[in-house]
Parts: sequence; C-alpha cells; structure tokens
Amino acid sequence: MKSKSFWERIGLQEWFLTKEDHEPTTQIQPPTPNTIFKYILDKFKESIHQLSFGTRIVFYHEYIISFSIQDYNELMTNKKGIFGLIVQESVKNFYNILSNYRTSGKTVEASSNKWVFRFVSHPDYGPGDKGFIGKLLPGTSQEKEDNLRVTYIPRQTGIAKTFDINADILKGFTFYSEGYYEVPYEENLVFTEKTTTPGNAARIARLETILTEKEFAGRKIEYIMKENEVLVSGKEETGTAQNIFKIPSDWVNSPHLSIKYNEANNKFYVASFGEKTLVNEKELPPSKVSEPKWTELPINSKLMLNGIVGINIFKS
Repeated sequence: MKSKSFWERIGLQEWFLTKEDHEPTTQIQPPTPNTIFKYILDKFKESIHQLSFGTRIVFYHEYIISFSIQDYNELMTNKKGIFGLIVQESVKNFYNILSNYRTSGKTVEASSNKWVFRFVSHPDYGPGDKGFIGKLLPGTSQEKEDNLRVTYIPRQTGIAKTFDINADILKGFTFYSEGYYEVPYEENLVFTEKTTTPGNAARIARLETILTEKEFAGRKIEYIMKENEVLVSGKEETGTAQNIFKIPSDWVNSPHLSIKYNEANNKFYVASFGEKTLVNEKELPPSKVSEPKWTELPINSKLMLNGIVGINIFKS
C-alpha cells in the first residue's frame, strides 16, 4: 500500500497540492532572510489579533517555521548562522510592538518566560513552500483533543491558508538542533544582545527533568549549565558546587553522569557512572568517575536514567 503524504493524512491534499497537469499560477521564490523575518513578524501580529481580548494583549511564544528539505539545506549550507540573527531581529521587533501596546494602556503580560523558535523541514513540502505553527506556551504538550493553528503557503498559488491540525501531525516534521533557539522573555520589553561564550557568566545549555516521585507531583526542574562541565547526581549527593545538578530522586545514582562542553568543536559529551543511562534510546558504556568514557551528546537529546528519570538538554 502506498503511504499517504502529510497533506493526504490531514485531508487537505486537493486544497494545497495541485495535480500534475495543472500549471502553477504563481511561483514562490526560495526563502530569503528578509522574507523569513517578515513572515515571523506577520505571524506574531496575527497571533495578537487572534488571541487578545479586552485590554489584554496575548501572543504566541513559540514559532515553528517549516520549509522543504531542499530550502532548509540551502539555508543551512550557504547561510549558516542566519537563523540566529533572524531570531534576534524578530524579538527586537516583538518588543517594539508590545511596548507600543503597553504605552497605549493595554495590559502586556507574558504567558511564558521565554521565546522559542524552531526552524524545521518536512518531506512533503516542495521548493518555495513554507509553513507556520504557533504555540502560546513553548514546550507544553497538547492534549489529543486540542488542535494547533497552522498557516501554509503552497508554491502553486502563493495564497496563505490557515487551518487546524492535531498535535500528532507534528511527528512528521524533522526538527534540527541547529534550528532551535530559546530567548528569555524580558518583562521590560527591551531586547539585550548578548554574546554567549563558554564560562561562568554564560548560558551554555539548559537541562530539564520532570520528577516522578509522588511528593513532587510531576514538578519540572531546570538547570542552567554555565560551566564547561556539570555533574548530574541523585538525592544522596552531599556536594554543593555550582556545577552539580542534584535531582532528588531515588532513581538517580550519586553521581550518575557528567556532561561537558568542548569549546574547540562546539560539541557536548556525556559519561555515565550510574547503573544505566540511555541517550536517545542507546545505552552508554559505564565508566568510573576517575576514568570517564566520553560519548558525543547531540543537542536536544533525551537522556533516560535507570529507565525512570528523563532529562532533556537544550542549547542556550
């Protein structure tokens, strides 16, 4: 049986994709930094108009911008690093718009403490296609009955269409560590450009876990990695150093693993000292604290400690 495409699975094949004997009425040019920036800014403004009510200004905090595999690879190959600059300029403009609303007497209060941008590709997108998915709270899981709003611009018509999709559809997209960006939300609505360099004052990465013990009721713990090496340990850990990420769980050994950042090649590595550690479902070889066996740790990886405690790592 022939597998259905992304658009066929959501019932929009005829709406978005024309038949082979149909000539395109408008040809969309490949995405440029300027068109991507304007696209994000338009979606931010649209979210304000769609979500705000009364005197309260509401807006998306997470922006998933999707391209065809060909266009994404072209951007990453010939314009590597451009996504980060687009994110900075986008957030600057977000704050300018929100500041104007606040000056006019509107209530501008964030629903999250950060902005999240994800630049992704999808195999069913053709050259020139681009799409958008917005979220109010970055990183939050959607219930199955909750839908996401998606805007898609097909290359055949160039006319934007907006529709609802179930969160499960996101499984078809390919997320890249190079295309993931987080920016802290500034309550004063002023964007401060920061040069992130490894060291005590820098945010190298962010680790997060959700505790499984009943007394914590699934509470999330975040740890900001500011030094080049961090030790992840359990509730029996007695050390108080800043580079120790203590997880108060019986399922985490003391110590359990170490994560280090290599400035030379801009990569992360992990060594496991606990009973069992999985990285993206692959078990790490055990090692001693005095003789760590380092394995490369891709950004946006999922670590599983003793099959119970999960840790995600994100680049700051």
